Amino acid sequence: MSSGYKPDILWSPHHADHYVICDTELSLYRIGPAGSSETKAGALPLSEETAATLLAINSDTPYMKCVAWYPKQEPECLLAVGQANGRVVLTSLGQGHNSKCKDLVGKEFVPKHARQCNTLAWNPVDSNWLAAGLDKHRADFSVLIWDISSKFSPESVPTEKVRLSGDVDSGLVVTKPLYELGQNDACLSLCWLPRDHQKLLLAGMHRNLAIFDLRNTSQKTFVNTKAIQGVTVDPHFQDRIASFFEGQVAIWDLRKFEKPVFTLTEQSKPLTKVVWCPTRMGLLATLTRDSNIIRLYDMQHTPMPFGDEVEPTIIERSIQPCSESIVSSFAWHPSAQNRMVVVSPSRVMNDFTVFERISLAWSSTTALMWACGRHLYECTEDAGQGAAAAEKDIATKMRERAQSRYGHDTQQVWRNHVLAGDDDPQLRSLWYTLHFMKQYTENVEQKQQSNKQSLLYSGIKNIVKSSSGTTETLRCWSGSDRQTDVLRYHSEERSLALQLCGWISRGPDIDVEPFLKSLEQEGEWERAAAVALFNLDIRRAIQILNKGASAEKGDLNLNVVAMALSGYTDEKNSLWREMCSSLRLQLKKPYLCIMFAFLTSEPGAFDAVLYESRVAVRDRVAFACMFLNDTQLPRYIDKLTNEMKEAGNLEGILLTGLTKDGVDLMESYVDRTGDVQTASFCMLKGTPGEVLKDPRVQCWIENYRNLLDAWRFWHKRAEFDIHRSKLDPSSKPLAQVFVSCNFCGKSISYSCSAMPHQGRGFSQYGVSGSPTKSKVTSCPGCRKPLPRCALCLMNMGTPVSSCPGTGKADEKADLTRDKKLAQFNNWFTWCHNCRHGGHAGHMLSWFRDHSECPVSACTCKCMQLDTTGNLVPSDSV
Repeated sequence: MSSGYKPDILWSPHHADHYVICDTELSLYRIGPAGSSETKAGALPLSEETAATLLAINSDTPYMKCVAWYPKQEPECLLAVGQANGRVVLTSLGQGHNSKCKDLVGKEFVPKHARQCNTLAWNPVDSNWLAAGLDKHRADFSVLIWDISSKFSPESVPTEKVRLSGDVDSGLVVTKPLYELGQNDACLSLCWLPRDHQKLLLAGMHRNLAIFDLRNTSQKTFVNTKAIQGVTVDPHFQDRIASFFEGQVAIWDLRKFEKPVFTLTEQSKPLTKVVWCPTRMGLLATLTRDSNIIRLYDMQHTPMPFGDEVEPTIIERSIQPCSESIVSSFAWHPSAQNRMVVVSPSRVMNDFTVFERISLAWSSTTALMWACGRHLYECTEDAGQGAAAAEKDIATKMRERAQSRYGHDTQQVWRNHVLAGDDDPQLRSLWYTLHFMKQYTENVEQKQQSNKQSLLYSGIKNIVKSSSGTTETLRCWSGSDRQTDVLRYHSEERSLALQLCGWISRGPDIDVEPFLKSLEQEGEWERAAAVALFNLDIRRAIQILNKGASAEKGDLNLNVVAMALSGYTDEKNSLWREMCSSLRLQLKKPYLCIMFAFLTSEPGAFDAVLYESRVAVRDRVAFACMFLNDTQLPRYIDKLTNEMKEAGNLEGILLTGLTKDGVDLMESYVDRTGDVQTASFCMLKGTPGEVLKDPRVQCWIENYRNLLDAWRFWHKRAEFDIHRSKLDPSSKPLAQVFVSCNFCGKSISYSCSAMPHQGRGFSQYGVSGSPTKSKVTSCPGCRKPLPRCALCLMNMGTPVSSCPGTGKADEKADLTRDKKLAQFNNWFTWCHNCRHGGHAGHMLSWFRDHSECPVSACTCKCMQLDTTGNLVPSDSV
């Protein structure tokens, strides 16, 4: 590890709480919890939780250039120091009492020619071997491997070498290295490769990276590159090394050592340190000169099928351990995950933990999990509020609705809001609107009135615009002493609009009595009274209110409202009108409020009724169709339609119909709620046309299909596709897959229905000569026999007779007489990897107990290749 005069950190390989700071001297620190008994009063704070205590100082080794800690446990505090004159000195910190350490401390390893020692590296296996990298000398080697247990030979020591040792005992000076490598070159970095019993040494020479094999020193593998500094091996991937030059980091693979696997480009400043994280695979930390930022490169490997190798995805991050101060060096903690100690040029230290990236995974069933480091967490919902919140989530709602076959009821469309299990008034209005549209479309089809059929799905907005022949009538109040006439408007289109609103069933006469009775059965007393009042029947409205007051769980205040209605007078200056006008706004129930607003309004001025947002849209529209003239009605419908589209209110489908405006409204609804399920079923209910070709509609349908697949509701998705093809024949997909003959390439099934019953290769005969049921056992094009089933050894096309659960084996096997699809057990099936297969029924029976191919000579694990083969549909019964 390089030191120089800037502080560097060297972590102890034996104690997880000891490290050395080295610059002009060696300082041993112990890190511990702040305020603990082990931490002295003069300890240096490293973070809010930790502090460092100084244990020992060694200032006996001047001119330090690099330091390496002895890797073995004994002696535990032995360090090698490389000096500016090329010498390597063994020293210790506070371990003089150890006898083994006494024999080594002070020992010097001296090269032939003095020059700077750049790097040191202990061999992890042969711990007596110490490699030193020196500067270039034209007559000497730059890579020397010393044996620290070797003894000095006096007769081989030159006189100048003795003078270099000074006062040190000459018995502690070694001048004969074990190996000499890299002649006439400079070595800037070294590391031992953890392969072949640690006999390989990787050296960053002046112009290349060289691998020296100590078993045969004449062999050398090298590659020309400028990235020769800081060579280091990934502790979790022995074939991956990193080196750097200036502002670039090169990542190498020793199995393909011709060129770097990839290169990381740093900023314009040169790099000073590159270190792999010892606790995380593929995490590389880099530091540039005079910077307060440490960059992290997280290399994510993605497994590829068939052994393909691709470059890993690299996620780059930057951390700032010391706020604004410059980082001189850093060191990963050897065992604590993501923990490092950093030091500034002024020896200010900081204990820092790198926070992990959190990866979230939200399943299709609303289960939430996340990974942080080596921990996996799962979010569990509270039994109280969490469960209620889950019920409000649209994904949970759509999943529950799909299980109840929501949207599939095509006969009684209105029941879909019951299947939804939701009291949402918008859903209720939507499905009732589609029910009325379907009901009256069938009536129009019976009368063969195509012009009205197209109007039904175009919505009330377009129906009103096409209105013609509007008549005005004066109707008097029914059941009242007052004989005031009220102006009403009638036309064929307005009657059609009232039918879509559900107020009347059919016919030109407005008969609301069935509608009133249905409202009474549902307990909607206020709404029923308002509808009766709008049809100018005060007595019927009073009866409904009285009935509601006396009903079970009824509101007794309805009797008071009924009494107020009975005093109705049309005199403008009467006390009744004055009191009703001032007190109606205090009524909490909207239908009671609009009843008195209608009675106190001037003719043609019904804004208090039309713009009461708490009243259902269909009731406001029906009211407008009866009391607004041909000028006011379209204007009001247009304004209300725009409001519904902007709000994404499903009640607006009554106005827009299943048209482009309806798609715009549904888009707002989906943007607001995410309910692609309702949007898909709604748009499929209309007559096939341009609406279903809209890209937005297709997007909703495909997203809903994908949701069903994600939930593993494969049966439900198949039912949805069938439902969709019935309502939209253009969506029925063409045949995309067919079984072709291996010899001629033609389909073997395209002409099965037209095959002659008696033909060569297509039928079999009994002993008596009478033809049996047809068995397609050969290609209809070239007459070559079809492959045999791997289990029953019968030619494909022969009906399955021994598979459990098939029932009568030959039932429906006659493809000539009944043109139906064969049973699934008779279908062809095969493995896409080994191409072996047979009857589907036999294959399913085999793979219930086996994972390997049934062909004896084949070792293919067919069932394990299918990622969904072992999954069970969530909607299976």
